[in-house]
Amino acid sequence: MTTFSLQATPTDTASWLGLARRAESAGFDALLAADHPGDVTAPFVALAAAAAVTSTIGLGSYVSNAGVREPMLLASDVATLDLVSGGRARLGIGAGHTPAEWRAVGRERPDVAGRVRRCLAVAEAVRALLDGDEVTVDSPELAIRDARLTSPRPVQQRVPLTIGTANSTLLRWAGAHADVVGLTGFGRTLADGHTHEARWRTDQIEAQLACVAAGAAGRDDPPALEALVQRVVVTADAEAAAAEHARITGLSVAELLATPFVLIGTADEIVAAVAAHERRWGVTRFVVRADALEPLAPVLARLT
Repeated sequence: MTTFSLQATPTDTASWLGLARRAESAGFDALLAADHPGDVTAPFVALAAAAAVTSTIGLGSYVSNAGVREPMLLASDVATLDLVSGGRARLGIGAGHTPAEWRAVGRERPDVAGRVRRCLAVAEAVRALLDGDEVTVDSPELAIRDARLTSPRPVQQRVPLTIGTANSTLLRWAGAHADVVGLTGFGRTLADGHTHEARWRTDQIEAQLACVAAGAAGRDDPPALEALVQRVVVTADAEAAAAEHARITGLSVAELLATPFVLIGTADEIVAAVAAHERRWGVTRFVVRADALEPLAPVLARLT
């Protein structure tokens, strides 16, 4: 089954609650809040507000920065959201790429290997805390002593875990342990600390999927594959709409339209592209930005 989730952040009460209601009504699987401390609203506060005006849509961060989030506090936020939403929380974790976010909590962003180690340590600790285990970790990346989440306890027996990444080590770990692998398509972080090189070429996607498959070897229930869609345009001229983005990413228009990281074309072409992504890559889940809600809503019923 194909699912779509909507990533957004509030700007005011009325529009946020309206967005949550419209996303649920349109058939989105989840409402996901970005997590960039200092740049966007606090995700779990926003999601708790959305829980009060919805009843079925999933709710989660996409994704929480393991570099600046402490496991006990993150686990408590997720468990509280699960409680107040009646069991609809999702847990999303990533390694954290923005240097300013690390500095804001008194840390310097480590190299890639250091961020990966921290992310794995946080993901394992949060998962264990949500499962009711006592957790002690003493490593250069993370220190926790005798931590246990006694209250609140999640409503769900297992809160679904998404790892959002394009890093090979994290992809292998996610293949082995996550419920969903969020394929971000992100390459090297650029000088602004926010944007990235794109890893969208066919060989790069295949390499990422090979890492997931290696990690998932032997699992009876391999993780679902989810793509973070950067642009949705419903148009009768897909090539023209894709041209500028293709130039920015260094791909041809044809290469760009073949990736699961954009959905551009007529309703029929988008439906066909989604089916093609499942056949070719095994991607059955898509996360789109808030501005995709209105253009995608009329065709969503055909896609889910």
